[in-house]
Amino acid sequence: MDEVTQEFIAGNEAAMRLAVALLLGALIGIERGWVARGQRSGERIAGIRTHALVGLLGGIAALLADAVTEWAFPLLFLAVAGMAVVAYRARMPESHDFSITGLVGLLLTFCFGAIAVAIDLALAAACAVVTAVILDNKREIHGLLNQLQAHEMDAGLKLLLISVVMLPLLPDRGMGPGEVLNPYEIWWMVVLIASISFVGHFAMRLGGAEKGILFTSLFAGLSSSTALTLHFSRLSRQHGQLSPLLAAGILIACGTMFPRILIYCLVINPDLLPRLLLPVSVMGVLLYVPALVIWRAHRQDTKVDRPERHSNPLELRIALLFGVLLAVIMLLGQWLKEWLGEAGIYLLAATSGVADVDAITLSLTRMSHATIDLHTAVLGIVIAAAVNNVIKAGMAAAVGNPGLGRRVAVPMAGSLLVGLGLAWGL
Repeated sequence: MDEVTQEFIAGNEAAMRLAVALLLGALIGIERGWVARGQRSGERIAGIRTHALVGLLGGIAALLADAVTEWAFPLLFLAVAGMAVVAYRARMPESHDFSITGLVGLLLTFCFGAIAVAIDLALAAACAVVTAVILDNKREIHGLLNQLQAHEMDAGLKLLLISVVMLPLLPDRGMGPGEVLNPYEIWWMVVLIASISFVGHFAMRLGGAEKGILFTSLFAGLSSSTALTLHFSRLSRQHGQLSPLLAAGILIACGTMFPRILIYCLVINPDLLPRLLLPVSVMGVLLYVPALVIWRAHRQDTKVDRPERHSNPLELRIALLFGVLLAVIMLLGQWLKEWLGEAGIYLLAATSGVADVDAITLSLTRMSHATIDLHTAVLGIVIAAAVNNVIKAGMAAAVGNPGLGRRVAVPMAGSLLVGLGLAWGL
């Protein structure tokens, strides 16, 4: 390829990138112009034309910085910022608008133009689209912020603390007896549990009580099906006519535990998934199908409030306790395996399943990498899930009315027997 051809291609590429810079500016300008569409011509500080030209100017600044002087970009950026500040300052007494969002959007437009020319087109386009979406959803964002409660803000910050701050600081190597304790992996599992609980909490908040028992139960299964079982069982004593729907809700929440187990397996050890998929899926289906049959047969217009959440699921103390529990189960698993072999793992799974399925699931999934074989891990996870659902069925029978207990116990028993049979035969 001769020199003339190379220069021609380079020139066309630069022209294309400048065109993209112009279009990205126009994109943000369209949104800004739409917001200010009620103002007369000349009253808007920056609309579609200004933003398009600022995007183009950012691209030209990047070219000048590369071909003429490195000072071209910062000087032009300061010039745009200065003109924007003067314009917004002059407009402020008349509009009584002290927001600097429009100013920041204009400066970002300049930067996106430079990124499109000098760095990466896809990155610049993605940033511009995200910026336009944020600018366009002012009312929705402010509405969500107004609905946010203090303990939810605290939960979000704590989730960031245990994930963004603490996780990278932990050593990623095996420690302790048999090197079964990896601080990084244990804490990563804590973050995984906390994140799912966090998502489940806000899914229930955004869905609202008007969505009824079905919607509430589905998302409660992401965080605390045990809490929902207790709440619905007590509710059945107060509102007997709701027992069929409440039983369906409990079965749905308990069934949601099984997709959650598959997600853990997929993330931590995908090699375990083919063996675990059949028994876990069947156990979930054997709870979902009766739940939907009961729901369709007894569907009513009556709705109940979602389960109350008196405590924050992301308190750091709870996360630490889960980490300790996870470490203890892994140590016990190693010890019981050396002492009793596979029987020790199954005993540990049954004992752990009384209170919690997540910890033993995560422990066995991680141990299946090297410490135990895949069959033992699958059977142990199924045993833990079965025992956990037996406990919840007992809770429904003891706390709820007789009708609730019967409707919950029969599908639970079927799910348990079939799941254990499939896991044993794999």
